[in-house]
Amino acid sequence: MSDPNQPDPLQPLRRRIDELDEQIVKLLNERAQIVVKVGEIKRSGETSTPIYAPDREHKVLEKVRGHNVGPLPDSCLDAIWRELMSGSFALESPLRVGYLGPRGSFSHLAARRKFGASIEYDTLSGISAVFEEVCRGHIDLGVVPIENSTEGAVGDTLDSFLESPVRVCAEVLVGVHHQLMSNCPVEKITKVYSHPQALGQCRRWLGAQLPNAERVAAGSTSMAAELAAREDGSAAIASALAAEIYGLKIQFANIEDNPNNTTRFFVIGKQSSKTSGDDKTSLMFTTEHKPGALTHVLDVFRDYGLNMTHIDKRPSKRVNWEYYFFVDIVGHESDSHMIEAMEAARKHCLQLTILGSFPRAKQVL
Repeated sequence: MSDPNQPDPLQPLRRRIDELDEQIVKLLNERAQIVVKVGEIKRSGETSTPIYAPDREHKVLEKVRGHNVGPLPDSCLDAIWRELMSGSFALESPLRVGYLGPRGSFSHLAARRKFGASIEYDTLSGISAVFEEVCRGHIDLGVVPIENSTEGAVGDTLDSFLESPVRVCAEVLVGVHHQLMSNCPVEKITKVYSHPQALGQCRRWLGAQLPNAERVAAGSTSMAAELAAREDGSAAIASALAAEIYGLKIQFANIEDNPNNTTRFFVIGKQSSKTSGDDKTSLMFTTEHKPGALTHVLDVFRDYGLNMTHIDKRPSKRVNWEYYFFVDIVGHESDSHMIEAMEAARKHCLQLTILGSFPRAKQVL
């Protein structure tokens, strides 16, 4: 028991925290006043800078990490500054971001972690709908999954690029942890709903723990949670956020086969990011039907010293056995050697389209 006559050693520390909080709030609002002026200039047309500038976001976060001497980890400051920037978007001009819904999907989670809580969100019924709404100008940006570290490319997203003129302006890395949720006892589960990617990411666990349960594909993990909440004997594999939203009990947590399971998302809009100094460029191309055609294109990338970090392919759906290749390369499309390389590569392609350049994502959110 502490002596009530002795001074509380925490009091001066708490008093100092209160003083610092007051200063922080004052400085944040001073910052916000400048943000309002920035928004006025952007809306006036005096500058072509969009409300969301990924290159500027990248540089701001890099500077914040550079100022950090601890004890707070960089991840904590990243989260604080992302919410700060979210509030800034709201002050500059309403920013509307669409994602594959319903609420609680991993696309929703990625969008929230990237853009914070202060902007407007639009839930859409499919990945192709996200592309379409960006094209129509109904939303400013869209968040779509592009690949998973366990299951590979997301075909619906790659296929949408074949039909849409949208641009990639940012990428997001999100750690994906799957939860098995239901409102019935585990022994009574006869059906498990989830998105095909999520079912694949939990294949071994399902085979060991629920070998007799039917696996049913849903349009998204959050849609799976909605279905499981309505049907007796059903479960879903989805995010903890979905369990909270749809009133489901998490029966088993973190059931993904790979504990380092990560999904990469693209932020799509109508223009690419300006160079940040540490960028990637996404492109798609199709080659002529002749021996060595793909090799010739890859040789161009090698000869120009371009580091290719990702390659995938999808059928064109127009001509049998015609494929589009999707590639990520380190560098920005405005770099002189990138421009020269693309001109050289086009000589070996029926079509080559740059999908966009964007700052490289370095941290898993």
